Parts: sequence; C-alpha cells; structure tokens
Amino acid sequence: MRTRPDKLQELSLPGGKVERDEGGYLTDPNNWSMEFAEHVAAEESITLTPDHYEVIDFMRRYNDEHGVMADARFVLKFLAERYKTDKPGSRKEMFRLFPYGYVRQACKIAGMKQPRAWSTG
Repeated sequence: MRTRPDKLQELSLPGGKVERDEGGYLTDPNNWSMEFAEHVAAEESITLTPDHYEVIDFMRRYNDEHGVMADARFVLKFLAERYKTDKPGSRKEMFRLFPYGYVRQACKIAGMKQPRAWSTG
C-alpha cells in the first residue's frame, strides 16, 4: 500500500482533459470515455476489439451498480459465462485480452481507479 500521494498527470484528449495518477489510472472513473480507452490501450499496445469492450462495459456497469469496481473474480465469472468455459479457460481469455493482467491493463483501460490494497495480476 502506498504511503505517499500520487503525482497527477493531465491528459489532453480531443473531447477534453482528464486527470490521471502517476500509474496512468483515471482519478475519477466518471471522466472515462471511449477516447480515453483507445488512448490507454494504444499506450499498452492493445488494439481494442468488441471482446475487449464487452469486458470494459461489464466492469463499468458493475462499478455504476455497486459503487465499487469489480475485483477480478467477478470479471472471470463474466468471461466464463460469455465463453462458456471453466475458471482456467476464463483466466486464459483474460490474459488473451489483457496480456499484463486485470489490474495493469483492464482496470486502467476501463477507467477504474488503481486498486490500492489488492492485486489480481
């Protein structure tokens, strides 16, 4: 867990400016846009596909409905149902879509705040 404050960065997008922490995560998930997702995905060397957007949409809906971001187990369950697979299969799909993992890429691209007290890959 961090003990020092984040150094904030301002990112200028065609639709306006957004603020990110030093890890590149949005400081306010309400400022997320598809422009932001595309920009961050490009930084992570990911070309977003409809499969990516299904996961991103699930994560954003979960955050809106529950007031907290979904941890990886909920996203893995979503992927298992979506691809009609088991837990190892859903984990494989997660890493196919986001090779550096849920926290490093999926959360960042979906506009979630950086998790502070847990890591799920």
